[in-house]
Parts: sequence; structure tokens; C-alpha cells
Amino acid sequence: MKHSSSLPIMQPLAGIKVIDMSRILAGPWAGQTLADLGAEVIKIERPKSGDDTRHWGPPYLKDQQGNDTQEAAYFLSANRGKSSLAVDITSSAGQAELIELIKDADVVIENYKVGGLAKYGLDYESIANLYPAIVYCSITGFGQTGPYAHRAGYDFMIQAMGGLMSITGAPDSEGGEPTKVGVAVTDIFTGLYSVIAIQAALWERSTTGKGKHIDMALLDCSAAILANQASNYLIGNIVPQRLGNSHPNIVPYQAFATADGHIIVAVGNDDQFQRLCQSLSKPALAEQIEFQTNAQRVHNRAELCKILQDLFLNKTSSQWLSILEAANVPCGPINTIDQVFNDPQLVARDMLQTVSHPMAGEIALPASPIQFTGERKRCNAAPPLLDQY
Repeated sequence: MKHSSSLPIMQPLAGIKVIDMSRILAGPWAGQTLADLGAEVIKIERPKSGDDTRHWGPPYLKDQQGNDTQEAAYFLSANRGKSSLAVDITSSAGQAELIELIKDADVVIENYKVGGLAKYGLDYESIANLYPAIVYCSITGFGQTGPYAHRAGYDFMIQAMGGLMSITGAPDSEGGEPTKVGVAVTDIFTGLYSVIAIQAALWERSTTGKGKHIDMALLDCSAAILANQASNYLIGNIVPQRLGNSHPNIVPYQAFATADGHIIVAVGNDDQFQRLCQSLSKPALAEQIEFQTNAQRVHNRAELCKILQDLFLNKTSSQWLSILEAANVPCGPINTIDQVFNDPQLVARDMLQTVSHPMAGEIALPASPIQFTGERKRCNAAPPLLDQY
């Protein structure tokens, strides 16, 4: 159900002005999230070429006649709700223009190499000397300190260096290899952690009157999001390995082949396992000593999952999903991206927004997932054309 238009629009950061000097994904994702929350975000881009991702296609946005524009779909994913200002920061005029723009701003986001902005007088020290209340967020691959600080860092290499690829993909025994996640998740998580840090710095500034320099690193965030896998090593002294779609600490919690495809089964406790066995017409399976508890199931993973896999081949995916959902066993289909955005749950949650683009007319974009009860989501403007300010 659509939210009533009479509800107020979600914009808790209204009045906050952000100068987004970043490009590619991590920094722009932070700027886009702040725009979703009501901040005014001005994207600073290189004259003529703009953000690198404007050209990372195909696919490209099509105009109203069905012809490719020069606006890559990639760029559109991370820049909604912003305006764009083309500024040559290598020129004294461009530097002066930007410094004047920052005068009335609350936040600066940048992802230049460490020290790269100092020669233009746009580094944190130079800006904070002029405007001590500024919240200045620097995003790099490895941070402002440490032996790797001056290296460039991209999501793919950070997924490798940060351990994520070592636990993603099928195991060697199944012919697998280390695999990256299908979305640049270290960029995305770094952008989200940056938003958290920016909001915290703004809150503290409301008391102290002073800004902060936020030092965000993709590698730091990659290590932070290892979560239970990090603790499996740090606490359990077990180096996690690739398990494909299986979970290192819970069984059964994986994909199973059916008569016509695959489904996900995510059994999180012993009661759910008992219901699963009943749904499979094998209630005695839950009473076997080697499968009664999750710890026992983890120890006997291979034997149990072989039994379950043979059973799941007896019916189609839709049949199993109906049976398991009726028994309150957590399960789900493996949707393609087109199925995701046509899913009735996401439709009901307004996770797709239609915005007006000057070249293409109405275009569809994912909406912000942030919802406040009693308020409508902010439906932002389309990502800007270069120098659309």
C-alpha cells in the first residue's frame, strides 16, 4: 500500500549542506544517503568529463527517443538527490569558488589520495583553518595513516585483502575459487559507515561548535564487516574457509536443489529443524542424536545435508516453498534482479521510485530503505547532468 500523500516527508537532515567532492561509489553513496535524509548535496565534478562512473557503461540511460545517452546506469545508482557543479580544482579560480562554497557548508566528503588536496588548499587542515566547524570526511582505500596509506584502493582488491573473498565461493573440494561479492560491498559499507560518522560529528558539533576530520578506510570497513567470521578466528582460533552457500555456524542454512531449481532454507534453531523434518515427512530425523542440536548438526553437516538434498529433489521449488512457509520454516526463492523489483513486498514498501530525468523523461530508481513510521519517504530528484546546479 502506498503511503498517504498527506503524511509529512522524511527529511531529518533538512538544512544540512554537503559538498561532495568524491567520485566512483563509496563517497557518492555517502552523499546520496545524506540527500535521502534531506540534506542539500552539491556534487563537485571535473569539467567536461565529470565523475568516472558517468562513463562506466554499457548500459547507458536511453533518451525519450530510445537512443543511448552518455549517462551510464552505474552513475545513476549513486547520485540521486544531488545537484552537480563542474569545478576545475587545479585552477586558482576553481579553488576560490570551492572555498567560498564550503563557507556555508556543514560537511565535505572527498576520496582523493592521501595528501592529494593539500596542493590545492582543499585538504582538511586548510579548510578547517578557515572554517573550524566543518565536518570533513576523507574516504580512502587504506586510511590516512599506516604503511599502505598512500596506495590506491578499489573495492575488488579490498575484498581480496580484507578477507571477504577467502570466505566467498564454493570450497576447493567442489572446484571453487575465491570469489568477490556481486556488488561492491566494501564501497557500500564504507559509504554507510561514513554517514554514521558524519551524523555523529554533526551531533557533537551542536555541543562543541567544532568540526572533525573523519578518516574512513575501505580496508578497515572490510575487516569490520567480517562479523562472526572474524570472531570464529579471533575467539575460536579457526581460520574460516569457503563454504559456498552454507553457514559456518548454523546447519541447515544453505541452498538446496529441487526438482526444477533451487531454494534457500535458513533453519536458525532446533524447533525450526523439527518443523523442517516434519515438512519433509521425516520427523524421526530430528530425533537422531547426531542431528538433535545445532552444534551436533554443524559437526555432522555433510551427512545431514546429503540426506536433505536427496529429499528436496522430490518436489519443485514452488511446492517446497508452499509447504515450508505453511510450517513456518524460514525459506525463500533465489530471485533474479527483475524478480526482486517486482516482488509484492518491495512494491508495498515503496522501494522503487519514479523520477523525472531531463534527457529520459520518467526513470525508475531504487528508493532509500530508510523508513520512519508516519512519514513518507523522500522521493529525490534524478541524478544530475554534469554541471546541473
